[in-house]
Order: sequence, then structure tokens, then C-alpha cells
Amino acid sequence: MGRTRSRRPLPRARAAGILGAVVGAAAAGVAAGIAAERALVRRTKAEPGDRYATEDFGRQPYDEAYLIGLADGTDIHVEVVDARRPAGNPTVVFVHGFCLDMGTFHFQRKALAQRGEHRMVLYDQPGHGRSGQLRTGEYALARLGEALKVIIDKTVPEGPLVLVGHSMGGMTIMALAEQYPELFGDRVVGTVLMATSGGRIEQTKFGLPAILSRVAAPLLPVVDNATRLTGTVLDRARKASANVAWLLTRKYGFGTPRPSAALVSYVELMNSRTSTETVARYLRTLYTHARYPALHALRDTPTLVIVGDKDMITPVTHSEEIMRRLPEAEFLKVPNSGHVVMLEHADEVNAALLDFLDRLVA
Repeated sequence: MGRTRSRRPLPRARAAGILGAVVGAAAAGVAAGIAAERALVRRTKAEPGDRYATEDFGRQPYDEAYLIGLADGTDIHVEVVDARRPAGNPTVVFVHGFCLDMGTFHFQRKALAQRGEHRMVLYDQPGHGRSGQLRTGEYALARLGEALKVIIDKTVPEGPLVLVGHSMGGMTIMALAEQYPELFGDRVVGTVLMATSGGRIEQTKFGLPAILSRVAAPLLPVVDNATRLTGTVLDRARKASANVAWLLTRKYGFGTPRPSAALVSYVELMNSRTSTETVARYLRTLYTHARYPALHALRDTPTLVIVGDKDMITPVTHSEEIMRRLPEAEFLKVPNSGHVVMLEHADEVNAALLDFLDRLVA
């Protein structure tokens, strides 16, 4: 029987909303309205009828949990759920996004565990959750692709795989495809790309201008050049109220007019665990992401693309561009959903994911 681990919050800098510390920078610009924001948050959290008010986020059963060391000495926290699955069913590897952790896939992990038909591997990306920070250098997406390859080699050395990536996790899968195209169609028999992009991040500034232009226009020159972002700069920006960060998380992470307050709090908590130095180093590489050619490796691999129609971080146009390059892929656009589509509309996403896996097995 699997054990259950409680995730204790890591030592936390001030919260930064769905975009980590940079959203905190926006929050600093509206600090004068802190009292009103605090009252609004209290009222919102107290509203009755929250279906996830008693959901035990951050606590999931697992069969194995351990650290896997990368070549540079960075330790990666991994959890494995071993199902008594039929022989040949693919192992599902989940890859989370920026300023989040493996808890991003809380509901997908729960649904697959209840079915018991697929082994699951989940891990925290370098600098996120319980994983260590990279010892040297930048958080280049190529290094994240290499880290994913190490995770696969150590946890699923043989047999079919399905890779599921959200946001930066999808970009990590693209980096893996760029470096190891021979894996796709052979080992990797299916790919799920949620709320992600193959490039053009510099054109949307990863969703930042829409936020900053309203509340912190003077910060735009800093954000416009991601290479200027440092831990020191973001530490100063992260002195904003947690209440403002919570409201920004709700506004820019979700698409439903009144999303679950418990869900918003959970996403904001994951954001806040990411150190400012990690945020700065990741933003610099996200701005240079350009891997549409890598999608060619996925042309012969069944692919499911999922996006929320109100995603402000990686807008629908990014998923549509992926579909243009993978015309045989399946496309699910979820109404009234933002960037954390797999949490906000878990039922729809789970139904699509389970159906996708069933057809792969068939």
C-alpha cells in the first residue's frame, strides 16, 4: 500500500502569483490598495460552495520517492506510482511548468491512480518543489531536456512511454525531442502538450505586459529585457502583499469568473515556493525558447494538445501554431479556462487524457 507524504512549505519568499516573482513586481505597484485587497480576498475565500475546500492538495500516495542526481550534482525529487497495470501499458511521465511543481497534476495523478492501469512518474523540475537548484550555469531548456532524459533512463529504462507536459514542461518535452528525436515513435508512443508553446515567447513576454501595463508601467523596461532580471531585483519586487499576489494568481491563472478559492490558494502556494534566483534564471531562458522545428520528431507520435480559451500566459494562438505543425494531433480547447487548465477544469482534461491513453493501448 502506498505511503502518503505531506508537502511542507519550503522557506518562502513573498508570493508572486502565477508568474512567480515577476507578478509580485506588478503587485508592488498596487500596494496602496492593500486594505481593500485584503478584504476582498477574505470575502472570496469565505464564499460557500467551493468543491475543493476540503481537497487535500499536496498529499498523494506513492510507491517510491527518491532523489536522482544529474551530471552536475543537482538532486531531482521523483515520485513513482506503480500500478498493477496490464503488460505493455505505457508509463506516464508528467513534466510540470514554471514556478509550479509536480502538484500541478494533482487531479490527473488521482484519476490515473484510481484506474490503476498505468505506472506514473512525476518529478520536480530543477529549482522547483523539492528538487535542488542547478549548481552552475543557466536553466537552459536544453538542460531541462537532458534532465528529463536522465529521469526516463533511471525510472523507465524500457517499455513504452507517454509524456505529459504543462507550459514549460511542454517546452521541456520539445527540448528532449530536439536532442533525442529517435525516442519518439519508438519509446515515446504518445505526447500530451498542455498550455504550452513552441516559441514566440518574446512576442507575448510570457504574459507579462498585460499585467504590468496596468499597475507597474515603469517596470516594463526591466521585464522587456529578461537578461536584466536577477534575484536581487526580484527580491525587492516580492515585498508586495500575499493578498495582492493571490488576486493576481486568480486573475491571470484562471479563466472562470469565480474559480475555486482553494485552487487559487494552492497554485499561489506552489508559485511562492520558487526562489527569486530560480525565477530570474528561468525567465532568461524562456524568452529565448524557439523549438517549433523540434515538433517534427512528434509527427509520427500520437499527440494531444490542450489549452484554455482564456489563457493569458501561453495564449490559444500558441497551441494553434503547434497544431499547424502537427496537423494529425488532437486539439482540445477548454472554455472558460486559464493557464492552469488541468486544475481549473480537471474533469474535462481527465476525460480527454484517459480517452487518449485508452486509444493508445487499444
